[in-house]
Amino acid sequence: MPEVPQERPTVLVVDDEEDLRDIVRRMLERRGFETLMAADADQALEVCRDHAGAIDVLVTDLGLPGVGGGELARAATGMRTDMGVVYISGLPKDIAVAKGQIAEDARLVMKPFTSDVLLEALRAVLADRAPSM
Repeated sequence: MPEVPQERPTVLVVDDEEDLRDIVRRMLERRGFETLMAADADQALEVCRDHAGAIDVLVTDLGLPGVGGGELARAATGMRTDMGVVYISGLPKDIAVAKGQIAEDARLVMKPFTSDVLLEALRAVLADRAPSM
């Protein structure tokens, strides 16, 4: 059976560090992802509201100024209920969970990270979101 071509998954990357956003964008686009960028929670929510197509995964820094990544993810997935979330942070997951920033079952990629680690997290989220046949 021939493989059905899939659309390129769309990832919204939110980080207040422009250099990191740019690195992640290039990393993902080289691996076949469409990317949308935002520097903070307000921009990210605007993208969620205004982007015409699907947004498959939100990749957000936990330590955003103002509204943190956990709050952003709750608001964004409230708007787009089928969107997955991957957090990136320098904070270990157990501490982020203890502080109430993320749930125990959240996917968190520690900074600094390699493209393979981020892609593994994205693939896992996309697989969790895929409709079962």
